[in-house]
Amino acid sequence: MPDPAFPTIREIAAALEAWAPPGSAQSYDNVGLQVGDAGQRVRHALVALDLTPAVLEEARSTGATLIITHHPLLFHPLRRLTPDDLAGGLALRLAEAGIALYSLHTNLDAAPGGVSFALAERLGLTDVRFLDPLPETLCKLVTFVPSSHFDAVRAALAEAGAGRIGDYDACAFALEGTGFFRPGAEADPFIGRAGALESVREMRLEVEVARWDLERVIRAMKTAHPYEEVAYDVYPVQQPATRAGLGALGRLPEPEPLTAFLRRVAERLEAGSLRYAGNPAARIETVAVCGGAGSHLTRTALRAGADAFVTADVSYHRFFDVLDPDGHPRMALIDAGHYETEAVTETLLCEWLGRRFPGVTWQRTRTRTSPMHTFTP
Repeated sequence: MPDPAFPTIREIAAALEAWAPPGSAQSYDNVGLQVGDAGQRVRHALVALDLTPAVLEEARSTGATLIITHHPLLFHPLRRLTPDDLAGGLALRLAEAGIALYSLHTNLDAAPGGVSFALAERLGLTDVRFLDPLPETLCKLVTFVPSSHFDAVRAALAEAGAGRIGDYDACAFALEGTGFFRPGAEADPFIGRAGALESVREMRLEVEVARWDLERVIRAMKTAHPYEEVAYDVYPVQQPATRAGLGALGRLPEPEPLTAFLRRVAERLEAGSLRYAGNPAARIETVAVCGGAGSHLTRTALRAGADAFVTADVSYHRFFDVLDPDGHPRMALIDAGHYETEAVTETLLCEWLGRRFPGVTWQRTRTRTSPMHTFTP
């Protein structure tokens, strides 16, 4: 019999998705439950950056029934499910072993305290904030509530996730006014009677909502609102999000030479080598980071005044972006490796999940999942 003391995958996913909403993932991404039954209860789980055959065998040998990865196994649509390729074969083996797979990728990249924040912490940065807050993610929800039910509706909106601005929640604005309406013959009005023009003192209630929370917030509003037909408006808000973004920006406790900073990056990320452009005489204090392939944020890091930007998968031509008209580096651009800048995710997830589900054994994989190696002649 399943032990109700242990959470289901659905409950674990709900907690993760409150932190890293799937709607904040990039449009090309595929996040969430990839293989398995959401109703399955979990006693032991394995956390890895990637799913590989070695990670799957480790899960089997330790009795884990859930694997959580940062990189999705099913990233591109599968045309067939056979053992003839890596993704299809691993999906089949997961199903045969009764092991579920859940992935959170660019939604964890965009979450407060997510991948880039963990990378910044590993490098010893302080005063960390988003490097590039996500644009066009916010809406303003406006509804009209009779005074008798104002507190109940406002509380329901806050509970559903509306009104979160930076480190504040339950943020709202209200203005008193008069509402007019005439119930139709088939209506069942909360106030007034069919066919008669009515007026009522109402509160105009405004809250800010992330677009990925909007559907849930509207459901909560309608449930708490006393009116049969709830009047509301949704407006786009043209300002960057405060609770979602890419990359992170912080400061070193003390400025240090570029050579010392390169040594810091290599040692703390256990990187066998670094590719970089930079002035050896530069002093590094303000640092931008982005776990994984973040070189598209190079100019954003420059505009933010970073002395160095640590990321991965930097192309040859991207290094030219940090050069001034005379060919001198305006900022150090450092490619520390995709795996090396994101391996911190494994510890991040184990610690985060361990605090919320202490009854589950959360184990970080012992497997280095990167297929890449460094050769130094």
